[in-house]
Amino acid sequence: MLVTRFKLPIARLVRFVLVGFVCALLTFAQALPAYAAKSKPTQGEAQLKKIEGKSIDILKAGGPTSMKKTIKEANKGLNEVQGDADIDKMNRPSNSRGAAPSIEQKIEQSLETLEGKTEDAVKSAKDLVK
Repeated sequence: MLVTRFKLPIARLVRFVLVGFVCALLTFAQALPAYAAKSKPTQGEAQLKKIEGKSIDILKAGGPTSMKKTIKEANKGLNEVQGDADIDKMNRPSNSRGAAPSIEQKIEQSLETLEGKTEDAVKSAKDLVK
């Protein structure tokens, strides 16, 4: 009886400490990605002033631009409004870190892997026949 009275408060204390530890762990796990981010929160997004200026100019013009002017601007860069404004600040596959492989490269890799597995299967089948 004396042992039961002694174990009950200790079990409650251990349970309370364990719950507190789990809550603290969950809180830090939620906050950790914010601390690990490499971007600077005070910097904000890249300012694309030329794009903003060109867009405002198009809107102030009031009407749609002529087809020749649209084609001329579109051929400069990404589209008819932005042209080549701030093109060095825009994210593209060519300037992204760790450029993703093209779909052709993925298909070639898959076929090479499949080819290797097929050759291995043929060799093991020949070994079984011998």
